[in-house]
Amino acid sequence: MMMLIAFVSVTLWQTSLGRILLYPFTILATWFHEFGHGLAALLTGNAFHQLLIFPDGSGLAFAGGRTGANRLTQALIPAGGLFGPPIAGALLIIASRSREATQGGLNLLGILLIASTAIWVRTLVGWLILPAMGAIILVIAHRASPAVQRLAIQLLGVQAVISVWAQLDYLFMSEATVAGEVRRSDSAAIADALFAPYWFWGAAISVASFALLWWSLKVAMRR
Repeated sequence: MMMLIAFVSVTLWQTSLGRILLYPFTILATWFHEFGHGLAALLTGNAFHQLLIFPDGSGLAFAGGRTGANRLTQALIPAGGLFGPPIAGALLIIASRSREATQGGLNLLGILLIASTAIWVRTLVGWLILPAMGAIILVIAHRASPAVQRLAIQLLGVQAVISVWAQLDYLFMSEATVAGEVRRSDSAAIADALFAPYWFWGAAISVASFALLWWSLKVAMRR
């Protein structure tokens, strides 16, 4: 089923109508990425100030703030955004193996979408789409049949996987334009904090992301 979902999704992305239909998943993928930055900041003892999502699907997370943070911490915050979608996708895909994990995964995702919007999101697109998706996910978790719940969590996981594929070019950029402003890419921010050029970190994160996703698919399809 997951392979079919992936095939249909990739096919739809090639059409204008398909991109419109899948637009909420574009916003969700951006949320995974930006929330990953914020979560990494919180886990390293820093602050997560706000999360912006723009109509074109780009986004920004304003995180950090602790003075004197070491270089590893400075690298972990941008890395958190790059690993956000593959980690989320892998966890959702693996959760589809059992009904209890599926319900738990849907409940957690729905609550996080609604709560994070209330606490951190500061743009109209985010306010309109993220809580609506969260509410729909929670309804599915509590009202839908096990088959529909499993389909839903696989669909969400696959969309996160596809977003990793979609961000490949970003991993190999030193700069990117977000909301009309040129900014250092996450790969470049990691390189600035540690060592080696940005493309080295882009390649390393690409390999790690796809290895993680391949492993999650193997686990999910294991009898």
